[in-house]
Amino acid sequence: MSLWRGTAPLVLASQSQIRQAILKAAGIPHQVEAARIDERAIEQRLGASSPGDVAQLLAREKALAVCARRAGALVIGADQTLAAEGHRFSKPGDRETARKQLRLLRHRTHELHSAVAIARDNLVLFEHREVARLTMRDFSDAYLEAYLDAMGSAVTASVGGYQLEKVGIQLFERVEGDHFVILGLPVLALLRFLRQEQLLLA
Repeated sequence: MSLWRGTAPLVLASQSQIRQAILKAAGIPHQVEAARIDERAIEQRLGASSPGDVAQLLAREKALAVCARRAGALVIGADQTLAAEGHRFSKPGDRETARKQLRLLRHRTHELHSAVAIARDNLVLFEHREVARLTMRDFSDAYLEAYLDAMGSAVTASVGGYQLEKVGIQLFERVEGDHFVILGLPVLALLRFLRQEQLLLA
């Protein structure tokens, strides 16, 4: 007997391999379609909004953007922002930006705000966000350069310049929060919604 009760797979409005892996591991059939929205423009429009608000709006906009192209499909949008001492961080565009970000985060605690939204036919059906707190250790400049060498171009693939599920774990001395929130998808809340909608066997 299948756990999935839906008649069609969900659509994930993201090309994030981590989010795809989370859904697959949880037994949620899905297709992938990139949202193709201008995230930086949306962030600039929001200005001084809270990091959680930014993550939630981006998740919603991603879901709605794909809804506009996929009539009747149930679409998942997700996003994550990083905030430290009043500053919001985005994915670094290059190695030098990653180096600067990691130096700013070194020996400090920062927050990861992860949000998910589900929409169908231009209507948002569900939204949820959570926060995790992570503290980086006081690593040396030599370690930082070795880390950047080890990561290569992957250092630009995630907010903050690290991936906790890989060698990025070595940057930290304390991690507080749900593992899936840290990875960028609050999947427990998502699963609760899918069970309520009778799309998963309860």
